[in-house]
Amino acid sequence: MPVSGHLLAVDVGLHTGLALFDEQSRLLWYRSHHLASPNKLKKMIAKLLRDTPHPTHIYLEGGGPLAELWLREAMKLSLTIRQIPAELWREKLLYARQQTSGHQAKKEADALARQVILALGGKKPTHLRHDTAEAILVGLFGLLELGWLKGWPLHRT
Repeated sequence: MPVSGHLLAVDVGLHTGLALFDEQSRLLWYRSHHLASPNKLKKMIAKLLRDTPHPTHIYLEGGGPLAELWLREAMKLSLTIRQIPAELWREKLLYARQQTSGHQAKKEADALARQVILALGGKKPTHLRHDTAEAILVGLFGLLELGWLKGWPLHRT
């Protein structure tokens, strides 16, 4: 079955976390970029959205002027884009007890992102930045919302 859709998940910022999934819910890659300025971010966005494989869906966590850069470029290319707050994916993917503080939520996000990487075929990380972990989980949220993944395959602890 040919893959026609790709979901790009983004933790918005100058420290940008990214994760790309295909329509079969495979994690193709994940990474983090540290950009020195909004102008450098804008150039990276333009290149990334035109690279192969082309994302058809973009899920953004975050707002403000940096998110606007993503929104404008995605609209130019007629891509489906959804902007969500962290609270939305955390509510869906983490228990309340795992979110008692920002530090706790980031620790839990890291552990869950590592499970997602292993379950969806990504290369096992040696080091995982929190922005990349959050992008992976934004992607998991998107996969579930789009119906590309019918259910989270692992039990939450």
